[in-house]
Amino acid sequence: MSLAIDPSALDAEDIGEERATLEMDHDEAVEHVREAFTDAGFGVATEFSASDMLNEKIDAGRDNYYVLGACNPNMADRALDASDNRIGALFPCNVVVWEEEPGVQTVYHVSIMRIARLVGMAPDDDEWEDIVSDTGEFVDEAFSNLDTA
Repeated sequence: MSLAIDPSALDAEDIGEERATLEMDHDEAVEHVREAFTDAGFGVATEFSASDMLNEKIDAGRDNYYVLGACNPNMADRALDASDNRIGALFPCNVVVWEEEPGVQTVYHVSIMRIARLVGMAPDDDEWEDIVSDTGEFVDEAFSNLDTA
């Protein structure tokens, strides 16, 4: 199977990749990330512990791994209109928190708005570029709200 996009040609900026390290326990980090994103204008539409689910269902033996489904309603509404409703298949914008080791958590996010454009689910036009830029500002603010010291 041949991919339409060469993943090796993409870099972190192409997909809006953000990463931070938090030195705190896992539950504290999840709460901290939730607050950081809420303070930046996101709501948390859904959340779950992927590790708990997988460990329970298939005895996966996974370390702590938590998914926060963040959403800014104004951005979501604009994106639905501009993408002929297709962007909704990628909603919500997930932020994940996983435990690297006890007391050290990684926070990770990629831009569904950038990815949607790359895979042809959203237009490559000025309106979409404004949405990418505006959502990027919200994410930048959320990551700046994280106390990574």
